[in-house]
Amino acid sequence: MVKRLALLACFALAAPGAQAQFNLRNLDINKLVDTAKNAVKATTEIGEQEEIGIGRDVAARLLGAAPLMANDGVQRYVNHVGRWLASQTERPDLPWQFGVLEAPQLNAFATPGGNVFITRGLLERMKSEAELAGVLSHEISHVLRRHHLKAIQKGAQTALAGEALSQALASRSGANREKLIALGSEVFTRGLDKGDELEADRLGVAIAARGGYDAYGLPSVLQTLQAMNPQDSGLALMFKTHPAPAERLDALEKLQDLLDAYTAQPQLADRFLASARTRR
Repeated sequence: MVKRLALLACFALAAPGAQAQFNLRNLDINKLVDTAKNAVKATTEIGEQEEIGIGRDVAARLLGAAPLMANDGVQRYVNHVGRWLASQTERPDLPWQFGVLEAPQLNAFATPGGNVFITRGLLERMKSEAELAGVLSHEISHVLRRHHLKAIQKGAQTALAGEALSQALASRSGANREKLIALGSEVFTRGLDKGDELEADRLGVAIAARGGYDAYGLPSVLQTLQAMNPQDSGLALMFKTHPAPAERLDALEKLQDLLDAYTAQPQLADRFLASARTRR
């Protein structure tokens, strides 16, 4: 049985900011976030309720491989941050769920319809709430752009033709549904297109800034990953399914125009350290 996480109300951020160390200039945050609205038209073959259902079933498979960490306080905190960020987007009414998986590896995932997970291993490497917000915003961006849904749909058009695909979408059980969800699970071991990951980085930085955070949280996490030993087994799936951290940082840096207006927004390191302890 998949554990349901509590959905908490949005909160206001208030804390002194920290000096950002990664440069982006004059990025139009609202324009960048709002362009995600155009993505809705790209997957009209699968409706929102079907998207949510597929995401729920794929999330159940992920949780079967790595259950939620048994720490209600951390789960509430991550949900709190995630739902605040999701409320800043054009799809705030999706049934957003955020959770920390009991896994030492470093990774984060999103399934269609608003299910977002990070691993305990990645959470333990973070130093501030702004970093958490940056990673969650990246995953939220995949949902907004329907990146995984499009990848699942592309595979299904080959593996499940015509009537079989319709049956898989309409039913919660049966061989065709199992095949569809298996295709969804394969996306997480194969990875998305590089362009999808880089787009989620750009949009994620903007969502975090719109949410009131220092926008350099995600670049800070990428710098942490870049400094780690690439042979570390905990990074194997992350590096297999994502562009290299250096490439992602270079892509963000090409935006040039620095988010001067947002460098004073908070990192909230103290609140993160008090709230995100992964041990009771």
